[in-house]
Amino acid sequence: MFPYVVLISSLVASAAAHATFQELWINGVDHGGSCVRLPLSNSPVTDVTSDDLACNVNASPSPGTCTVNAGDTLTVEMHQQPASRSCATQAIGGDHYGPINVYMAKVANASTAVGSAAAWFKIDEMGLPSSNPDYWATEVLNDNCGHFDVKIPTEIEPGDYLLRAEVIALHVASTVGGAQFYMSCYQLHVDGGGSATPATVSIPGTYNAEDPGILINIYTQLNTYDIPGPTPYNLPSPTVATTAWPTTATWNTASQPTADPTNDP
Repeated sequence: MFPYVVLISSLVASAAAHATFQELWINGVDHGGSCVRLPLSNSPVTDVTSDDLACNVNASPSPGTCTVNAGDTLTVEMHQQPASRSCATQAIGGDHYGPINVYMAKVANASTAVGSAAAWFKIDEMGLPSSNPDYWATEVLNDNCGHFDVKIPTEIEPGDYLLRAEVIALHVASTVGGAQFYMSCYQLHVDGGGSATPATVSIPGTYNAEDPGILINIYTQLNTYDIPGPTPYNLPSPTVATTAWPTTATWNTASQPTADPTNDP
C-alpha cells in the first residue's frame, strides 16, 4: 500500500503545480487578462506535433487586443490557478524545472489568427541561468511571483501580432513525451517600429521530441543546456553562469495586485 500512496500523492502534487500564463503588464502597467487567450485548464501539452502547441488547448479568444509600441517592455505573468495572482504560492511548483521561451508572430488580425498557422520568431529565452548549483528559468519565474520581462523589438513592422509565452517543464523529461509545455497567446497591436521581418519557424514544427533540451534528465549535474527552438531575434543566447544565481526578487512582489483591473487601462 505504501508505494501506491506515495504514487498517488506525487500525482496530486504534480497536478496542483500546473500553471497558466494569464496576465500582461505593459511598461509596468497592469492590463490583467484583457488580451490573453486563456486555455480551458492549467494542464500541459505534451505532444510536440499537436496544433495545441501553438496557443494551448481550445484557448478562448481574448476579450480584447492590447496596443503596444515597438520597444515597449512587456511582462507576462504566470500562476498555478485561474484568477489567482497570489505570491504566496509558486507560479509553477512541484519541481517543474525548465526554460522560458517567448515568441511573436505577425498576423492579419490578432483576434482571429490561428496560432498553428502563424509564422513565429523568438524574442527572448532563459534556460539554465546558473550551473552552480543548477538553477532554472522557472525558479527565476517563481522568485518573481510569476513575472518575466520581454522587450518588443524596436525595428519590427507595425501591425497585429500574437505573443506566445511558454514554459517547458522537464521534471519527467527523461523519456520521450515527458516534457510538459505550458503556453498562452496574447493578442497585440504594435505601433511604431520599422520594416524588419525576422526569420520565422512553425509551431508545431520547430520542436522535436528528441531535441537535447526536451529529452533530458535534469537530475544530474548540468553545466550546459540547449534551449529548444531558434535563437531569439537580435538577442544573444544567455550563457550559463558558474556562480550562484541571485534569488532576490527583481519584481516588486509587495505591490502585486490580488485581482485583475476592473477596466483595461
